[in-house]
Amino acid sequence: MNSIRIFLCAVMLCAAAVSPLASSAADKLQGDTVTVTGKYLSEPMKVTVVTPSSYLQPQDTTRYPVAYLLNGHGGNYKNWSTIVDLDKLADDYGCIVVCPSGMNSWYWDSPEKPGLQMESFITKELVPYIDSNYRTRTDSLGRAVTGFSMGGHGALWLAIRHSDIFGSAGSTSGGVNIIPFPERWNMAASLGKYEDNKERWEAHTVKNLVDSIAPGQINIIFDCGTEDFFYDVNCDFDKALNDRKIHHVYITGPGAHTGQYWSKSIFPHMEFFRKIWNKE
Repeated sequence: MNSIRIFLCAVMLCAAAVSPLASSAADKLQGDTVTVTGKYLSEPMKVTVVTPSSYLQPQDTTRYPVAYLLNGHGGNYKNWSTIVDLDKLADDYGCIVVCPSGMNSWYWDSPEKPGLQMESFITKELVPYIDSNYRTRTDSLGRAVTGFSMGGHGALWLAIRHSDIFGSAGSTSGGVNIIPFPERWNMAASLGKYEDNKERWEAHTVKNLVDSIAPGQINIIFDCGTEDFFYDVNCDFDKALNDRKIHHVYITGPGAHTGQYWSKSIFPHMEFFRKIWNKE
């Protein structure tokens, strides 16, 4: 069996009881807001970086795994801190948490916007910046990337295309197939109109990357609520992975495309990543 499909995830329900929404957490993080510049974006990017409390201990020399959390369309580096307590997340899972700003990019290198080469920025500039300025694990299995909505698409896009950088990937309520939504979420601004650029659109959707994945190449977990408008495309993505015999975890149950859902859905991802981190 190549997938684990979970319909009612007790881990998500339990996490909701102990981790309420952190609406004001962005103002009191134990980490940093850093500004990263580079040649692939037309403007500097603000990034939230949260370290475990143990990181600041004088005698600590640990190199920590890193979880990159990507925001959805219309959001930025602060979004995850309004959904979940990032300090607690970093402490409980013993990792550094990095939240970049998605800039409505869908995390591609845009063929239409030279100043929005987000895939190159993250893989060639942001990851090296984090590794140079923080005590990180620099092996691929020490890095995970996940996100919600547009960020879920982005996390899988980046990890599948750069499994030498990200050994594990997740997506919660992710837009894992963009083709059914040609008029939505500024995608045409980055890719050009669908009717004029069909091959380009087909090449820029996560579902169509499945055939490029080798079994064992990457650790994948993703989920989607049954009331979410992305539910059908996530079920199709699950089927495509199964057809290719790509092992993965797919979680589904009641839920819509909301921060309340993501405040619970992130915890199975972090548990999944921690098991991989602890194997090394």
